[in-house]
Order: sequence, then C-alpha cells, then structure tokens
Amino acid sequence: MAATPPPVLSQPVVSSDAAIGASALRKATFHLIPLMALGYGAAYMDRVNISFAALQMNRDLHFSATTYGFGAGLFFLSYAACEVPSNLLLYRFGARRWLARIMMTWGLLAIGMLFVRTPTQFYIMRFLLGMSEAGFFPGVVFYLMQWFPPELRARTISRFYISLPLSSAFMGLIAGALLNLDRQLGFRGWQWLFLIEGLPAVLLGIAFFLLVPDTPSHAKWLTEDERDWIFRNVHKDPSGNAHHTESIAHALLDPRVWQIGIFEMLILLSSYGYIFIAPNFIQSITHLSITNVGFTICALSLLGVPAMLLGAIHSDHAHSRSQGRYWHIIPCCLIIAATLAVCGLSTSSLVVMSALALLTLSYHWMQGPFWALPSSFFKGRSAAAGIAAVNTLGITGGFIGPYWMGFAKDLTGNYQRGLITLSFPMLLAAGIMLYMRYQAHPAPPVHPVAPPCSIT
Repeated sequence: MAATPPPVLSQPVVSSDAAIGASALRKATFHLIPLMALGYGAAYMDRVNISFAALQMNRDLHFSATTYGFGAGLFFLSYAACEVPSNLLLYRFGARRWLARIMMTWGLLAIGMLFVRTPTQFYIMRFLLGMSEAGFFPGVVFYLMQWFPPELRARTISRFYISLPLSSAFMGLIAGALLNLDRQLGFRGWQWLFLIEGLPAVLLGIAFFLLVPDTPSHAKWLTEDERDWIFRNVHKDPSGNAHHTESIAHALLDPRVWQIGIFEMLILLSSYGYIFIAPNFIQSITHLSITNVGFTICALSLLGVPAMLLGAIHSDHAHSRSQGRYWHIIPCCLIIAATLAVCGLSTSSLVVMSALALLTLSYHWMQGPFWALPSSFFKGRSAAAGIAAVNTLGITGGFIGPYWMGFAKDLTGNYQRGLITLSFPMLLAAGIMLYMRYQAHPAPPVHPVAPPCSIT
C-alpha cells in the first residue's frame, strides 16, 4: 500500500513589518507632504510679498521706512498672540477643518491688502493677516508628528518646508512681472501683486478641506495594518526624553520650550529683519532693475532647497549620536552672524552677493534639525501647546527685526548699519543652542584617580 503523502498546509503570506511601514510612509508622504508644502509656500508668499510691493507701494502711499517696518512687523505680533489658541483649536476641531479655515481667511485678507491707502489701514490689515494665519506652521508640524516616527521627522519637516525657499524663488520670478502691470485696469503694480498672490491660499483652503484626513485612522488610503504600524511607531520614544504627560501647563513651563522659543526669536529677528528689506537692499547694492532683483532673489532662494534637504538627512543620521541635532545648528548661526556683518560693512556687490548666498545655505541647512527638536519633547495635546508656544515666542522676533531695520534706515540713511546689528542676535542664538546641547548631553564626570598606596 502506497504511503499517503502528508497534507500540504497552506501558509498565509504575511507582509513583514518593515514592508508595511515602508508602504505606510510612502502613502503618507505622497498624500500629505505636497499639499502641506503648497500651503506653507502660499503662507510664506503672502507674509513677505510686501517686501517686493514696497518697491512701489512706499512711494505711492508716502510710507517712511519706519512706517513700512512697523506695519511689516505687526503681522507677527497678532500671529504670536494667536499661536497657542489656534493650535489647541486644531487639536479640538481636527486638522482638516482648522487648516482649511486658516488658509481661506488669510487668502482673502491678503487680497484685501490692495485696498490699503493709509498707514492706519496698512497696520490694521497686517495685524488681521497675522491673526488669520496664526497656527498654520506649528499646526502642520504637530499634524505631521502624528504620521512619521521620530527618526524621520527632520526629513519630513524639510520635505514640506522646502516650500519656503521655493516660494521665495517663485515670488522672485513673478514679482517683477506683476509690478510691471502698473496701471493695467486701473490697478498699480503692487495691487496686482497682492491680488494674484492671495488667490492660491483660498483655492488651497478648499483642497485642504476635501483632501486632508484628520488622523491616520481617517485615511481611507491606508490599510488596517498600515494604520496600526503608524500608531505603534509614531508614539515610540527611543531617546527617553519626551514627556508623556498631556498637561498643557507642564509643556508651557518646560524650560526647553522657553530656550528654543527665545532661540527662534533671535533667529527670526535677524532673518525677517533681512528678508523684508532684501529687494530694496539688493537693488541699492547692485543697481539692478526690479525684474532682475526678482531673478537674483530667485537664484539665492533656490540654493536653499538642496541645503534644507541635505541638512535634514544628515541630521536624522546623526540623531542617535551624542552630538544629536545641535551641531547641525550652532555652526550655521555663527556663519549667518558673519555674513550679516559682511553685508553691513562691504559695498562690493560681488562680496555682498557671495555673503548672501552663504547666508541662504546656512539658514536653510539648519531648519529641519531645529524643528525636529521641539517635536521630540512632547506628545498629544501638550505637543500641540508646546510647539505653538515655541513659535509664539519665536515669531515676536518677526516684529522686532523689520521695525528695527526701518528705524535704522530712517536714522542712518541706509540699511547696512542695521544689518551689522543683526549679527549679534545670531551669536546669542548660537550660545543658547550650545547650552542646550550640553544640558541634553552633559560631559561624563571625571573621577579622580587615587594615588598608589605606599607600603611602609
């Protein structure tokens, strides 16, 4: 009698955990990052497009440099005041509705800038624009924390944050053409600029409402295994440094929030102090036309794209080493301080433009590493409050910088003396980050070696 062969048991094909994770991250990147990048690009463009509009607007409306600087900076005061409440409302109502509301509101107000005629109207519109945009950037950072694990956060942030240099480049490309529409259909060139550049935010707000899921559990394009993988890996804390508390007060009182917030305030004081006078400053140094100034700023901004991506990748690889992310930030602060001083002291267009190129590379290199720091400290509702608190403290620098540069211009007759002073906040920022690095990774104690015992 022939032996009966053993039954063949069908083995279920089980995808490996790594394959599930790769698929989940690929889908999240594809569905979320481009939309967030477009949203922040529109936000940044509507925030700083007055730097180009000022080439005509200040003359047409008889605004002094101080009036312009104060109005440019007012945006950041209302923005700072509404950051934490906005991020808590995002946590309460969900990212889809709240981010869409933010975008449509600020888009309409950005378009409304074309009706400004007096300094008071200018101040009011800038204040309302800051209030309406408040919470978008920290909201996006907090939102992406719910989708990507800690070891990928610098790269994740940089992938949507590259919209900052890209939007600057795009604005440089089209600003000259829009300003050259002067007197077409009864509008001045700067009015066309506000009209055309405000529309994308309104349209993107509709897209956010239709396409953004509030959490991974709401994403129909994820499988159940992929959702489970995201939940398990997003909330792990390999460093052991993150707070698991849901207390908002605990997050707001954490000294690291204040240290990073003051650091960001110093960074934004210097960066926005430069950004809002960049077209005027570059034109005064190079004597280029408005269109060519736009092309120059476009070229400088494009340098920031590879710098931001490479800085984030290198930072994520160094995350597990003792230096962590801090040594990706400290040298950049020192380089920016030096380049601002060079711009303030030199009258050579070649020297100044080389310094601005180095400034752009350094500023964008450190963005991913920097924003990965606060996102690793807290979780849940405390993360929403903590990240918003950092941005609240930091964004006040956006008021001080432009206002100070306008005052310095009216006082000295040019922007260069003001640029020299912007290097000092960068040196202080480097000191804060150095202190935080040694707080996080203190030097090992040195144990004295006892002398050899003598035998008598």
